[in-house]
Formats: sequence, structure tokens, C-alpha cells
Amino acid sequence: MENWPQRIEQSRKPRYLAIADCIAQDMKDRVLLPGDQLPPQRKLADMIGVDFTTVSRGYNEALSRGLIETHVGRGTFILPQQSFSDTSDQRRAMAHDLTMNAPPEPTDPELLERMRAGLSAVSNDLVHLLRYQNPIGGEIDKEAASIWLSMRGLVPNLDRIAVTPGAHATMLAILTVLARPGDCILCEDITYAGFKKIAAQLGLRLVGLPMDENGILPDALEAAIQAHQPKALYLNPTLHNPTTMIVPQDRRLDITTVMKRHDLPLIEDDAYGFVLPDAPPPMAAYAPDLTWYIGGLAKCIGAGLRLAYAIAPNARAGFAMENGIRAVSVMASPVSMALATRWVLDGTADQIRRFIRNETALRQQIARETVTEAEFISNPHAFNIWLRLPENVTCGTLMANMANQEIGISPESAFRTSGQQDRFVRICLGGRLLRENLPQTLTHLNNQIWQLSKA
Repeated sequence: MENWPQRIEQSRKPRYLAIADCIAQDMKDRVLLPGDQLPPQRKLADMIGVDFTTVSRGYNEALSRGLIETHVGRGTFILPQQSFSDTSDQRRAMAHDLTMNAPPEPTDPELLERMRAGLSAVSNDLVHLLRYQNPIGGEIDKEAASIWLSMRGLVPNLDRIAVTPGAHATMLAILTVLARPGDCILCEDITYAGFKKIAAQLGLRLVGLPMDENGILPDALEAAIQAHQPKALYLNPTLHNPTTMIVPQDRRLDITTVMKRHDLPLIEDDAYGFVLPDAPPPMAAYAPDLTWYIGGLAKCIGAGLRLAYAIAPNARAGFAMENGIRAVSVMASPVSMALATRWVLDGTADQIRRFIRNETALRQQIARETVTEAEFISNPHAFNIWLRLPENVTCGTLMANMANQEIGISPESAFRTSGQQDRFVRICLGGRLLRENLPQTLTHLNNQIWQLSKA
């Protein structure tokens, strides 16, 4: 490690990435051998002349690449070479989309080991999992889905449950059942950007409904139904993306009352409902016969699974959803389904969910303490803040000034169904961004806002 300072200084990458690169290169050169113990983070920081946070990020990067393993109370050790011999794995680990509203990634060594054990166990049946299977999951997968959905108070018959290839594919499949090109779909005026893209792809006409701090206005919904004859209503009522709003119970009842009066189907996107410790019941609980419920696993377990647990309004609709999923993507990945089922049944999925919940609360506290130059809306368990730009600060300039920071920023216009206002931005606090680096990153954001507001 004597030449690490020089190698880190010569690298064009951020220092934490250069540290992980040094570990990888020394492993390749057989300077570091399997089982070798790396110095404690503070000691290495002193040895190579960087701060503790940089070393911590470097070790976490090496951990994500599969170069090292960490044991609490014992230390950090080099893994066998076969764990990192494929450089494509390292490149894949580096590929991530900062603009996605991702949950914080697990860092607890015991939880990571439990996750790996589940993946290893699933691989024992790999040949079977590479075959074509039921488009919406086998019985054991639906039973696991039922257990998971029961945490939201939903206990539908298995013939209404589908294990699907992610929320996006499920929305697409449901919309192909409910609507045809040119038809109208109602949604929040500020809505999930992914749903906007799906609707555009299908040639559907989105009509955004006005909102207050409690969600869409029931009177506006009534008027829009009469004016536009919509085929469905799409809502993201719990930790709404991007505003982090939660529709309270009385508003949910008012909305479903209007829906029932007009027999209007609802597509409920409950991506964040499992993260909240005290979330109100899903709207599917108030109008089960009208609601197509989507409980995605991307936000409460991990996006890479590409899975969602969906509920159709009835068995006949469940059959239609199955045909839709078959047309869109044939089936959900059996490997992902088997892993999710194992994690649900052995409690690993709930541990991941609790980690995300606790970690998110810590990050939101950092945001409240650090971002002082602009007002923002948030929730202790949201993955983002919805920040109001000061009068003199433009979205484009702020995003440009933050381009070299590992943090995702999206403009308000990405979420609006009408108009191009950019008085708000969504700031993501999760994903690969480590908590120990968040204060520095948000301080830089805060300073940029201050400087731009004074310019």
C-alpha cells in the first residue's frame, strides 16, 4: 500500500473509487491474497493521507464489487479471486441511474450475508428456474406474495394475485386491458414520471387533476369524469412520488365514493406503502372491486428484482392481467421470483424493508439539518425531498452546478401532466449514495442554492 497515495493522486476518478481500484489491482497482482486483512479504515486514512469518509466509501465500493467482506468485530478481508475475476461485474456495479428514486442500499454485513445465502440457495435449482413458467407466478410464489401483501391489510384470493415483472410492466399490462389509444386516463396533476411515459407509449391521453396537500380533489375528480369519460384513474397515494404526500384516510374514502358512483377503475401504485411504519390502508381496501393494486418490490427490497405483487379486482380481471403480462413480457423472471419468495418466507425481505425504513429516517434527518437555504416538503420515510427553488434560482443552473455530485436531481416538469413549471426539484437521498457522504453532498447543494440566490 506504500504506492497507493501516488496511484490515487494519478487516478482521474474520485478518490474513493481509486481506493477500490487499488484493492482490485493489488489482488490481480497477487499483492493482496484471499484472506488477507485490510487495515482499519481510520488507520488506512492516516497511511494514505485521505480522510476517513473517503476510505469508508472506498471500502463500501470494494464491498459492492465483491472484492472484500467485512465482519463486525473482526475486520475487513480479501475475498477469493473468483469473486472478482470478471471485470464486467465491476463495470456493472458502476452502472447506476442517479435520477431514479432508489432506496438506500443495505450495508449491514450480516444482512448482506443473509441475502447472499438466499441467492446461493436459489441457485441450487438453477436449471429448473431457466425454464418457461407460469406468467404470473406459481402457487408458492403467490402464497409468499399473499404473506407480503397482508402487511398492508390485503388478503385477496390467490386467483386475484399476480407476481409480475415489476410495476412498470404491470401498469403497461393493466392499461392494455382497460384502454385503447386515444382514451383518457386521469391522474394527479403532478404524477409519477414513469407512468407518463407508459401512457405516452400507448397513445393514451392523460388528464391531471388539481391537488392540495391531501391529494387530488374529489370535486375535481367528479368534474373530470363527466367531462372526459376516462377509462381509469391512476394514483400514487402513499408517499407520493415526487411530493412525498400521503393521502389521509378521509380523503381516500371521498375519492373512492366518487369512483364507486361512476364505476371508475383505479390503478393504485403502492410503491412506498411497505416502507412506512404507519401507512394508511391502501385504497384497494376501500374499493377492492374497482382497484388494480400494484405493490412493487423495487422500493421496499430492491429494483434489480424487477418484481411486483399485483391484485386484480376479481378473478376474471386476474385472468385478463395474466394475458396482459404474457403479451408484455411473457413472465416474471423465475430466478427473481424464487429469490423473492425465499426472502419473504425466511424473513430476509422484512429485514431489508426495516433497514430501508430506518436508514431513510436517518437520511431525512440529515437533510433537515443541512438544507437550510430553501424550503422543501418531505416525510421521515421518503427517499427524496421535494425542494422549492428560491426566486432567483433556476432548475437548469442548479442541476448543472451539481452535475459532478453523486446525487439525483429531477425537474418538476418531468412529473407535471400539463405545463412546464420548474419551481420544484426532486432531490434523491438513496441509491448508492452513502449516508456518511450525504452531509457533504447536501452542504454543497445548500451552498449552491445560496450562491445562486444571491447572484
